[in-house]
Amino acid sequence: MIHVVLCDDHAVLRRGIRDTLVESPDITVTAEAGSYPELRDALRTAACDVLLLDLNLPGRSGLEVLASLRDTHPQIRVLIVSMYPEDQYALRAIRAGAQGYANKASDPLQLIAAVHTVMQGRKYLTPEVAQLLADSLAQPVPELPHEQLSERELQTLVKIASGRRLSDIAEELMLSPKTVSVYRARVLEKLKLSNNAELTVYAIRNQLV
Repeated sequence: MIHVVLCDDHAVLRRGIRDTLVESPDITVTAEAGSYPELRDALRTAACDVLLLDLNLPGRSGLEVLASLRDTHPQIRVLIVSMYPEDQYALRAIRAGAQGYANKASDPLQLIAAVHTVMQGRKYLTPEVAQLLADSLAQPVPELPHEQLSERELQTLVKIASGRRLSDIAEELMLSPKTVSVYRARVLEKLKLSNNAELTVYAIRNQLV
């Protein structure tokens, strides 16, 4: 039996994923979490072979959670399940240690195949991600400016480009407004931009939102 834990802040999506996975007789969902603190509590008692992890969580991002799990639960295989497009986040997630990346917009039944694949110790790559990897090996491309950003800085960029106010971002990331302002300043400096309007244009052009 494959023990799966779900971590996504949207209960409806967790319900949909759970209903899909239980169609496979050898998969059981042992716990659900909506944030990193909830996940940390769940992993104290629930068996977990494979974790389905959303990228966009309140507080710590999915990639930050992934980095923490590499230290605390290195045996857990992590499959990132996100609404973000593969060409912007999949390679970043794989390089950070994820065993696979699945888009929420894809066929739900592919999640079952993804869980089986990572449980076998293999990477789960959609045809789109496999092509990205092949392209990056064949013709390495220069690093884009936003690829220099830390996870917090990238989160701040995406949320600003999505129209969030700094106070809203601070609440969502569980940070002080002053800290979010520091992240915004770092993003502007690294991307060589001047204001939120330019940040938004940059994010749209690079398909970050």
